[in-house]
Amino acid sequence: MQIRSLHNHFSKIITLCLVLFAHGCATLDGPPNPDDPLERYNRAMFSFNESLDKNVMIPVAKGYNYVMPGFANTGVTNFFSNLDDIVVFFNSLLQLKVGEAIHTSARIVWNTTAGLLGFIDVATSFDLPKKNEDFGQTLATWGVPSGPYFVLPFLGPSTVRDGLGVPVDWFLFDPVFQDKELKVTLTALVIRFTDKRADLLTATDIIDVAAPDKYAFMRDAYLQHRRNLIHDGNPPDEFSDDELFGDDLFTDDLDLEKDLR
Repeated sequence: MQIRSLHNHFSKIITLCLVLFAHGCATLDGPPNPDDPLERYNRAMFSFNESLDKNVMIPVAKGYNYVMPGFANTGVTNFFSNLDDIVVFFNSLLQLKVGEAIHTSARIVWNTTAGLLGFIDVATSFDLPKKNEDFGQTLATWGVPSGPYFVLPFLGPSTVRDGLGVPVDWFLFDPVFQDKELKVTLTALVIRFTDKRADLLTATDIIDVAAPDKYAFMRDAYLQHRRNLIHDGNPPDEFSDDELFGDDLFTDDLDLEKDLR
């Protein structure tokens, strides 16, 4: 029953994507951006998400922060972070990062037991910092290309590859989606996203003021962040030594020096 209901919700989301894609193609002029070939659709979906955020999520998040004591807010954040560690654990195994999987499993054990079901993050104080892995990163380690940048409805910045990874994480690994009662799952999702949005209020206020083009800023920041995560904080240089200090450049310098003489 729950799977059928969720399938219906995803069908509506896909329909919405198609409508906004058609709307974006019809209203934005000019050739597509080669670095963002889906920009017409993406900007339309970004505007939809921004409107939803401004009129629904931000007021709810502000109310959440107002009524929730600081320690309770932190406890809810820690609880869902502990559930997310299960997703991290399975994706670490799929990426053959055995050491990281053991690390994350230790976090889960400590936070679930000594941390009272994850409401207290005791693992970090035990020198077991949180890792970040998902199925989008797993696909990247398997050699699947990212595809173009793609804004998801409600969820925001993504790529085609990362977007395909979301349902895998949700329905195979995320404990929130394993409950048989749809009401329980939806309630947990509402609390999770409200808590996450509340934690980001200050950051988004800064972006609203500082970024002249919020869409472009969010796109570039997301792609850079994902590249950093996929390479575990050590992304390869965008230019090789030969490109930076190649023979052609050296020869050009010599030719210029001769001309000056």
